[in-house]
Amino acid sequence: MSDLLQRRQDCLHAWTTFVEHGDLAADRVRPEILASWSRSEQAVGTDVTEAPLADEGETTSMWRDSPLQVAVERVEEELRRTAEDGDLVLAVTDAETRILWTYGGRVMRRKAETVNFVAGARWDDTSVGTNALDLASRLGQPSMVFSAEHYAPIVHNWVCWAAPLHDPVTGRRLGVIDLSTTWDRTHPIGLATARVMARLIETALPHSRHQPTAGPLVEDLTADPGLVLSLLGTAEIRLDGARLLLNRRQTEILALLALHPGGLSLEQLHALVYGDQAVTFSTLKAEVSHLRAALGGQLASRPYRLTMPVETDVEHVLTLLRRGHVAAAVEAYGGDLLPGTNSPALAELGEVVAVAVREALLADPDPDAVLAYAERAPYDVEVLERALAALEGSTHPARPLLLGRLAAATR
Repeated sequence: MSDLLQRRQDCLHAWTTFVEHGDLAADRVRPEILASWSRSEQAVGTDVTEAPLADEGETTSMWRDSPLQVAVERVEEELRRTAEDGDLVLAVTDAETRILWTYGGRVMRRKAETVNFVAGARWDDTSVGTNALDLASRLGQPSMVFSAEHYAPIVHNWVCWAAPLHDPVTGRRLGVIDLSTTWDRTHPIGLATARVMARLIETALPHSRHQPTAGPLVEDLTADPGLVLSLLGTAEIRLDGARLLLNRRQTEILALLALHPGGLSLEQLHALVYGDQAVTFSTLKAEVSHLRAALGGQLASRPYRLTMPVETDVEHVLTLLRRGHVAAAVEAYGGDLLPGTNSPALAELGEVVAVAVREALLADPDPDAVLAYAERAPYDVEVLERALAALEGSTHPARPLLLGRLAAATR
């Protein structure tokens, strides 16, 4: 059985569990899917056959008055080519998740019309159940919904990727763009493609070409693709520039996979994450499944490994130390690796990094680097004393600050 088919069956089993037993499905799906299922259950039945349609004239008027209309026209050729090349159906909505524009490849266009995935249709989860358009709009971040993660069986054969659309100047939420196809055509770059399409539309908005980007953008999208993990000090994960919100365990798993680019077997990953803790393999598999969904499918199996470019601040710091760039390494060192981690492997690596930075400073106690280090390790008296000893008789401007730090550490 293929991984994709197994994933579909797991989704169907989780959905059936929810429909029959409610929250017993909680450990089988992502929290945002479970929350959306709960909203959907209160508003629509599993027998819903199509999305509700607004008045055609009203929809036409809304699209004509929307700033997205001009932007889509400017990049429509690119949007259409994306839909045709991938046999996708693309949709652009307003801020209320009402579809204002859509275009599909031949096969998906016919499928879309049967469920009212067309202009004028409402695709919030209280109208037609859990879907990626609603999640992207509600959560303000790119979202993916696969197969039976959709609440309505009419789209259990679909996979959808959606990304929010914002006014780059004001930060105002304008709507979402969604890319949908059949579940068996799931592709690891689906979510990244949705982000690219969203950025394409945002940069084509009427007032964005000649004005600087400002305002509270929900996601700080950058031009650099790939996964960037900041693990030292305060953890932050970004995929293609967009911040990922993961729980602690998912962050630990992702960190271990990033630090083992060759991949890890299920048994190896379990040992590195849990050590001797009595945790089942199925629990780890569930966490990996949630993580894979958050990464848009870019996590392979057998062995588990990441399938996109990856950078970590851990490797960056260690590389700088190996090259003798101590001051730069200290500047990049944000503190302990995932403070409070329960992973024995990450705790051990954190100790290795901390000791490496400290030993480098003892060997080369650059005063400015030591001051920066003291921000993170204020009670490391030996490093402060070594820096002061190196400045004995000097009038270096850092000396009074080092003395102050030492006095505070020994108080």
